[in-house]
Amino acid sequence: MNDNRRSFIKKSALGSLAFTILPSLGNKVAASDRIRVAHIGINGMGNNHIRWFAALPEVETVALCDVDKDHLNNSLKNLEALKPGGKVEGYGDFRHVLERNDIDAITCATPDHWHSRVAILAFQSGKDVYGEKPLSYSVKKGQMMLENMEKYKRVFQLGTQIHAGDNYHRVVEIIKSGAIGKVHTVRLWKTGNSPKMKATKNPVIPATFNYDMWLGPAPYVDYEPNRVHKTYRYFLDYSGGVYADFWCHIADVVWWAINPTGLKSINAKGKKPKGIGTAPKSMKADFEFDDLKIYWTTKPPKVPGAKDRGIGAYFEGDKGTLICDYDTRSITINGQTMDDIPGIPKTIPRSPGHQQNFVDAVKSRNQPESNLPYARKMTLPMHLGLISDILGRKLQWDAEKELFVNDNEANAMLSRKPREKWDLV
Repeated sequence: MNDNRRSFIKKSALGSLAFTILPSLGNKVAASDRIRVAHIGINGMGNNHIRWFAALPEVETVALCDVDKDHLNNSLKNLEALKPGGKVEGYGDFRHVLERNDIDAITCATPDHWHSRVAILAFQSGKDVYGEKPLSYSVKKGQMMLENMEKYKRVFQLGTQIHAGDNYHRVVEIIKSGAIGKVHTVRLWKTGNSPKMKATKNPVIPATFNYDMWLGPAPYVDYEPNRVHKTYRYFLDYSGGVYADFWCHIADVVWWAINPTGLKSINAKGKKPKGIGTAPKSMKADFEFDDLKIYWTTKPPKVPGAKDRGIGAYFEGDKGTLICDYDTRSITINGQTMDDIPGIPKTIPRSPGHQQNFVDAVKSRNQPESNLPYARKMTLPMHLGLISDILGRKLQWDAEKELFVNDNEANAMLSRKPREKWDLV
């Protein structure tokens, strides 16, 4: 444990709420073989984490944590109804979860601006991490996550659940086989705009909500209900809108299939939302790599099969094309369209399930499918697109140094100085 974290934990009030659930009966997995898991951030996606991991026989949920006591209490009740058994403690401060030596792994579904700090401190405390996307709030914090994971020899899985699906596996096999030739262009899209939100008149912070800790490293602003919980991602202080939310879900199949390298330039332009939101309402971003161009749009591109897909990837090769979304795919070669090429063998082992894959990795000490080195490379261009949009200009990138070329203003945006009180890592 580093001195900064140790001293901060000593200064913080305990703020934990203990809840006991009746002991487990009839679990067929021996206690010595179970993975003890805690869930941090349990509103929205965090409740999915609770359900998913509770369904795995070798997982024992031992703690839940949220800065909103109402969310915490509701999730504790839901967990008791879902899977009675075991002693489950509730916390308002995740650092008290990390102090426990009896916890093997944590899941993190906090707002984006907390992702990296929770993960880094978890690594330092000897815990493995299943973390929600996007990976981190900034490029620098993604780098720090990787450094700490490797230093403390931990396991990490990014919550790109669709990665485990058969369709992505098959798309990757087809692309890697060379069936559509060398891919020179990829078009990515996700429909959906940021909502119009109005400021709340005379808002009052709920007594059950620790707003200061929710903000954490983000800049201080007066409380506004629309800035927190499920609509936080429409504010640049915490996230990057629909673009940042869905980038990794569809870019995942691209990085898996062709591993783009040598990013050279980024040119992004987003539309400003109406109302109090600050993240782009829609986004158009062009990325130039070595021998490859990737285009992101909010509206489907004008290519065959795109208009009926709300999210998708369109690969253009010198022999043909492939379009896919989460569950479907279509390949066109020499004017013939098909949904598969039976002659291409299955070469990629299928996933046992995204959460199961993480649990297996915790036991084996091998990295899982959506591992951190891979997830960081795949996520990085998303951050650069936001920076290009904010600055309103095309940017040149040095992929080896992971710095913008001769641009101090842009490089300063690769990280963000946290509020001093929350400078934990």
